[in-house]
Amino acid sequence: MAKAEKSNGASKASTKRKKAKSKGKSRAKLSLRRLLRRWLGRAALIFFVVTMLPILLFSVINPPITHTIWSEYRRLGDIDREWVPIEHIVPALGRSVVAAEDARFCQHWGLDAQAIRAAIADGGQRGGSTISQQVVKNVFLWQGRSWFRKALETLMTPMVEAVWSKRRILEVYLNVAEMGEGVFGAEAAARHYFGVGPDELSRKQAALLATVLPNPKDRSAAKPTAFMRKRAAQILDGAATIRADGRAACFED
Repeated sequence: MAKAEKSNGASKASTKRKKAKSKGKSRAKLSLRRLLRRWLGRAALIFFVVTMLPILLFSVINPPITHTIWSEYRRLGDIDREWVPIEHIVPALGRSVVAAEDARFCQHWGLDAQAIRAAIADGGQRGGSTISQQVVKNVFLWQGRSWFRKALETLMTPMVEAVWSKRRILEVYLNVAEMGEGVFGAEAAARHYFGVGPDELSRKQAALLATVLPNPKDRSAAKPTAFMRKRAAQILDGAATIRADGRAACFED
């Protein structure tokens, strides 16, 4: 009888130890999860602050330089660029660029689901990036294809859209986009190709500048190929269409 009681006591003690050990492991796992959540929350907050500050700053201050401009300056030894406010750029250029690069610019919040689906359906042969995404890439990030850069771009684009107006986004784009080798922005491109200011461009010249954007190092608006002339005619029609149907309203006075 005494042996049985002793055995039962040992069994109960063993069970208690196992339960205590199990509880200890559970508490450790819970503490680890809480720690991970805490650090992830802090990391998210730091990311938000670090990215939001320059977004807020550049909503009112013009970006002095971008990674692409700096890289081209180092490579070429010089670049051609002068910032001009959107009021000093002929409206036809804004419409042409939107028609060529992002016809739904006024209708999306930075990421165009329709364009992304079309790009996937096309096997990735055409880009699905909006003008807003290109601005984020040009101003805050870097060129090149990587999932990490694309993830940052995707996270930051809605933040830019939330703070900047569509008109501001287009203004920045028209001043930082590469429009020729070492030629950045509407002012430099208008004078480089046509010898006029960006407020003096004709509709045809504006459309030709828009045809350069996908491949600025190998295309010349002053010496357009047959493909570029055909594309410019399509852009002219597209620019007239978005003006007529209201898709240019978000960036025009």
